[in-house]
Amino acid sequence: MKSQTNTGYVAFLSLVAAIGGILFGYDTAVISGTISGVASQFSLDAMQQGWFVGCALVGSIGGVAVAGVLSDRFGRKLTMLLSAVLFTVSAVGCAVSADFTQLVVYRIVGGVGIGVVSIVSPMYISEVAVARWRGTLVSLYQLAITVGFLAAYLVNFQILKSAETAAYASPWMQKIWVTELWRGMFGAETLPALLFFTVIFFIQKSPRWLVLRGRDVRAHAVLQRIYRSSEAADEEIAAVHGTASASSKSEWRVLFEPGIRKAVVIGVFIAILGQFMGVNAVLYYGPTIFENAGLSSGDSLFSQVLVGVVNMLTSVLALVIIDRVGRKQLVYWGVSGMIVSLLCIGFYFMCGAALGLPSVFLLVFFLAYIFCCAVSICAVVWVLLSEMYPTRVRGLAMSIAGLALWVGTYLIGQLTPWMLENLTPAGTFFLFAAMCVPYMLIIWRAVPETTGRSLEEIEKYWQKMNNTNNESGAVRIQAGDLRRLDHLRDINLTTDTMDFQKLAGEYKSELLDSVLPFWLEHSQDKQYGGYFTCLE
Repeated sequence: MKSQTNTGYVAFLSLVAAIGGILFGYDTAVISGTISGVASQFSLDAMQQGWFVGCALVGSIGGVAVAGVLSDRFGRKLTMLLSAVLFTVSAVGCAVSADFTQLVVYRIVGGVGIGVVSIVSPMYISEVAVARWRGTLVSLYQLAITVGFLAAYLVNFQILKSAETAAYASPWMQKIWVTELWRGMFGAETLPALLFFTVIFFIQKSPRWLVLRGRDVRAHAVLQRIYRSSEAADEEIAAVHGTASASSKSEWRVLFEPGIRKAVVIGVFIAILGQFMGVNAVLYYGPTIFENAGLSSGDSLFSQVLVGVVNMLTSVLALVIIDRVGRKQLVYWGVSGMIVSLLCIGFYFMCGAALGLPSVFLLVFFLAYIFCCAVSICAVVWVLLSEMYPTRVRGLAMSIAGLALWVGTYLIGQLTPWMLENLTPAGTFFLFAAMCVPYMLIIWRAVPETTGRSLEEIEKYWQKMNNTNNESGAVRIQAGDLRRLDHLRDINLTTDTMDFQKLAGEYKSELLDSVLPFWLEHSQDKQYGGYFTCLE
């Protein structure tokens, strides 16, 4: 099957869906260059400026709340088409807004588009990708987001520079590109939005969604084109049917099964904690932070362009290595680097002036932070959220996690100005560094390594946890039990925090009876490493 995979076709499907990420990134980042112009033109106070920044995030929360239901009911393709329409309406509407209220309304429309595409695009990619490339292909979506970020920064910078010398005979063109630059910055999104709308018509519907809707013939045609094998297509359809038929419960009831519930809760914590590690504070308020550090308006926008360049190039690196290094290893190394970088930024704001450090040090620390962030949590979060959940509830579960992500994004967008003022910049970045610790602990303790596993294999992992948790009168068989059994067998391996003496004294025979068959069955399983060597 490996040699028969239609690489070009899978890449095409993934690239089309990833264009949604470009729109996500542009619509999110363009705000950074428009705040001062909009605030000046409409005489906004501090609260109104915060609402201007946050209103699109409110739309995003609404978008993710309905994206899963829409994508499960109408399909991933039609839902992406809806997001393209929303982006187009928002771009044109913002460019021609007559007052602040209209501008806010159209920003909310664009925010709904962001929320919808943030769920459905990575979901679609994960469902058309083969297992060994899924991390790389879903990472295309994150790369596309960074391309959108960089495009927004470049457009903002170029419009600002060209306005210094440009002059147009048309009053409307003069208004958009010279006197009210924010209109041109928002309106430039129209072109990629129309491109996304057009190319969606050239892709197929998700084969896994088709199977769940009973359209096996159409799903077989798509899968056969992907795998270039009728037998492989039949195997994939059978696997989807096998996991989908494991439960006849409604989608909401499935979410509350112990194993699936744990996956959903983990996804929520991953999504919301990631927003309190500073990345969106930098993306939204980067120019403001740089200006407060002593850079001019032009220099601060140029510094933000450098942030965008590093973000994009690092995402390319993550795309190349994510399926080789693994999701969890990227998080361990990347988040460790984020902690160091955030501490350096905090110490710069605390001691930089006294030590006479130039602002270039701050820029270097920021770029190091963006590098570590882009190669780890930014690349991994959408991959994990798109592959953690069972197919029949993937849209709903991703919406819940996405809702948590956007609530976190909204909160950090609203709280960052307050934190910079009341906690000082140093205290703000020290707080971001502290929030990295629980994130890494959750990835370490609660998230399985999904690299190289098919979506059906990942789904069976959570179902196995559900079945294990539901066994009455039996000891749960997990890696921790194997470690405890090693001690019962006088093998010198590390135990966890459970009371081993109580376990050994009260449940010794039950533990041996339930775990030994599991031990023998999985003696070659890489997941349990050397725990089986004592049987030799």
